[in-house]
Amino acid sequence: MNAARLSIDVCYALPAVQTLIALELPAGATVRDAIVASGVLARHPEIDLAKLKVGVYGKIRPLDATLAGHDRVEIYRPLIVDPKAARQRRVEKSRREGAIEGRKWQPKDSR
Repeated sequence: MNAARLSIDVCYALPAVQTLIALELPAGATVRDAIVASGVLARHPEIDLAKLKVGVYGKIRPLDATLAGHDRVEIYRPLIVDPKAARQRRVEKSRREGAIEGRKWQPKDSR
């Protein structure tokens, strides 16, 4: 690999389909450059970069952020359910079913 080229992965995941595209870009390429060059926007027309967040290895980054070699650009879908609300529902379900896991945070006399 030439020193002036960066090896980059672009990924986007749906519940049933995961897309991972490896490509080489010139040094100084941005997150937006990687997404456009990957062709992921043509494969998944529902992606709207104005609305969705993007990042590199799980860290939110702006579209004009410069990439380093071997970065993985990720396009994040919006959350369907608030993670805290989902966790609370799971705990309440465990408590209703009688599992100790759902009750261990309650005082011993109310178990």
